[in-house]
Amino acid sequence: MANGLYYYLKQAWKKPSSEKQRQRMVEWRKSKTFAKVDKPLRLDRARALGYKDKKGFVVIRVKIGRGGHKRSRPNKGRRSKRLHSRKNLKMSYQWIAEQRADKKYTNLEVLNSYLIGKDGKQYFFEIIMVDPNKKEIQNDKNINWICNPKNQKRAIRGLTSSGKKSRGLKSKSPQNKNRPSVRSGNRRGK
Repeated sequence: MANGLYYYLKQAWKKPSSEKQRQRMVEWRKSKTFAKVDKPLRLDRARALGYKDKKGFVVIRVKIGRGGHKRSRPNKGRRSKRLHSRKNLKMSYQWIAEQRADKKYTNLEVLNSYLIGKDGKQYFFEIIMVDPNKKEIQNDKNINWICNPKNQKRAIRGLTSSGKKSRGLKSKSPQNKNRPSVRSGNRRGK
């Protein structure tokens, strides 16, 4: 059985060319934190996550710093006897990147995102965003659910795929204390 284009794109991204990736990283590091991209870099992944090459869909590359998740030590005022600086890693880098993109582009909604690379200092994600005010989006029955006001600010509310994963909502087990939320489970979940 013959395989299609997306199969080979997926296979190519499993072991990307290190030389090409290094050249890309050099450009990405020089660019700004948010950069609009004409076409998605990983077309197979973008299509699987709902991207279509039509008006209303925007792809944004986000650069996000790695590390820095430790709580800062208090420098004045009342402090505890032990200077705790434990890590506070409840949100994934991908979810943080989606939230930042959502705050930057207020007229767009986050649909989904995927990793395109990382180095020692930064992560790079491509965020698929949708303009709910475009007629092309409102008339498309597969994506017009995002125009509904109850789907506003999805990334900030943790309703995207990476947000749900970080909140521990991928498992639907009755023993999962994160459902419907950590707060309703008396914080026994995460």
